[in-house]
Amino acid sequence: MPRLGSNGSSRPNWPDYMAARAQQTGVPRLASFFAQGTLDPDMPIGEAPLVAMDFETTGLDGSRHDIVSVGVMPFTLSRIRPADGKYWVLSPRRQLSDESVAFHHITHAEVADAPDFASIIDELLALLAGRLVVVHYRQLERTFLDAAIRERLGDGLLMPMIDTMSLEARIHRQSWWARLRRWAGRPMASIRLHESRQRYHLPAYTGHHALVDSLATAELLQAQILYHYDWGTPVSALWR
Repeated sequence: MPRLGSNGSSRPNWPDYMAARAQQTGVPRLASFFAQGTLDPDMPIGEAPLVAMDFETTGLDGSRHDIVSVGVMPFTLSRIRPADGKYWVLSPRRQLSDESVAFHHITHAEVADAPDFASIIDELLALLAGRLVVVHYRQLERTFLDAAIRERLGDGLLMPMIDTMSLEARIHRQSWWARLRRWAGRPMASIRLHESRQRYHLPAYTGHHALVDSLATAELLQAQILYHYDWGTPVSALWR
């Protein structure tokens, strides 16, 4: 993982990390990606090129399960163009269980002739390069992306991400008002994607489709910044 910032804070120093990884990795494709660096930590979020990303997987453990579909949606705070999104169904290297099929509705027949994740790595890296990745629950996307890249290229991939679930937790679970509600015995607010979107009166989408969920995540970040932050907020205040 990235080292701590020079001020001793727990926030990773992503620019230094990316520069170091560009020198350390022996995988040319990853070296090229890391060498492009990341955004200036002081860049206002309103000026940042962003890309929402979502995975559907065969399970929740990145060491035992694999990615079965990927959705990415390039965007900015001012504009989302759904036509720019990309979606892949993939053939996982781990067994596709009946439980996961019921969850994301990607069937054994659909993955039978689908490509391996290895075939989309170059295109995916090109879409992520130069943009700040936005996800809803970074532990899943970060862990699975790193594991999938490591298994196929022999080295891992970490990068800064904005986690809309984490932002929602800061607002609705870690604020003084949220603590007061817990003290009064009130239930904690759900920070799942669907329920989070409801709080901002965003339209209801059918969930557990990687491209749809990437669009939903992009819209959620736009709403979170509008309601709780501003366009001048530096990206370093939001990424992890």
